[in-house]
Amino acid sequence: MTHIKNIIFDLGGIFIDIDYAATREAFINLGLTDIDKLYQQDFVSDLFENLEIGAIGEDDFYDGLRKTSQLSLTNHQIETAWNKMLGTFWSKRLQLAKQLKENHQVFLLSNTNIIHYKAFQNVFSLQFPENSLESHFHQAYYSHQMGLRKPNAECYLKIIQDHQLNISETLFIDDTLKNIEGAKLIDLITFHFTNDLDFEEELHKLLNFQH
Repeated sequence: MTHIKNIIFDLGGIFIDIDYAATREAFINLGLTDIDKLYQQDFVSDLFENLEIGAIGEDDFYDGLRKTSQLSLTNHQIETAWNKMLGTFWSKRLQLAKQLKENHQVFLLSNTNIIHYKAFQNVFSLQFPENSLESHFHQAYYSHQMGLRKPNAECYLKIIQDHQLNISETLFIDDTLKNIEGAKLIDLITFHFTNDLDFEEELHKLLNFQH
């Protein structure tokens, strides 16, 4: 195995707790019973995809969801349900990322949107008022700012090209299998993290295993 010099981390499920079921339940409680046809961890409809690549803003998203659902929901109701999935940040993992910066190029690559972005930045500032989330990485990439989202190959290649990284020395970590499969297509080293694994232990194994 090649010596890993660069690490690209996902955000949700890696550094911040994500509960997709909480958002699903919140939307169902609002009357949007077919939410599974619009948004899941590994599937997004055009409306949600457009939000996550920044093609539409908050108001267009809220209007689109009202039109799709044919429900008279307020912006606040939609925003609250949409943000239900966001939990708190894992301090130990953030510290590990910061430590890895000393000897590795470390990046964040997140499929997100302007609504979640504002919400998780607020969560972070409440947990760690002396810090910024981005300070734990050499650079953070957010899908709604890039105009691209995982598993689009261009999403990963943007980081590779921006920083002239060697793909064979670059590890990509994500909790969504579809994103891992996308990264494999361009030959990134991958680690599919699942909740039954110890994050720190598995990462140390990967980084220490070298010929």
